[in-house]
Amino acid sequence: AKDYELRQYETAKWVSTVIRGETQKEAMRQGFWKLFHYIQGKNEKEMKIDMTVPVTCLVKPGCADFKISFFLPFEHQDSPPQPSDSNVFVEERKAAGIFVRSFGGFASPDKYVEEAEALARILRNRGQLFHEDFFYTAGYDSPFKLFNRHNEVWYFKK
Repeated sequence: AKDYELRQYETAKWVSTVIRGETQKEAMRQGFWKLFHYIQGKNEKEMKIDMTVPVTCLVKPGCADFKISFFLPFEHQDSPPQPSDSNVFVEERKAAGIFVRSFGGFASPDKYVEEAEALARILRNRGQLFHEDFFYTAGYDSPFKLFNRHNEVWYFKK
């Protein structure tokens, strides 16, 4: 559709951390650095891992816990090094159909909510079944990139 797409994602491993009781912006900042330290070698093998995109954040409206994740590069999918930080973990996300809405600019938590609400409205109007109790934000750009930025919100198909 012109205002969203349905993607099929395969089963894959992500490195994640949960930040509790902070604003989404602060949770993203704290979570990003915990995960960045992991890929810089704060893991059992002291191995540097390439940074990948997107950086995702699981948002459950009304909940002050946010799960921030980095996709693990393909060469580490089979046996990723275990994190040294007990607050960082490797998780396997099962294959899923995901409804995606893309937008540009610098994404604030409010902008992500606005885009997620717009996507939810569109999906309901089109009779699509999806998990409405959570969504993911996905950022693809360094904070230093000023133009042609790419952001997404994701709802999982039922």
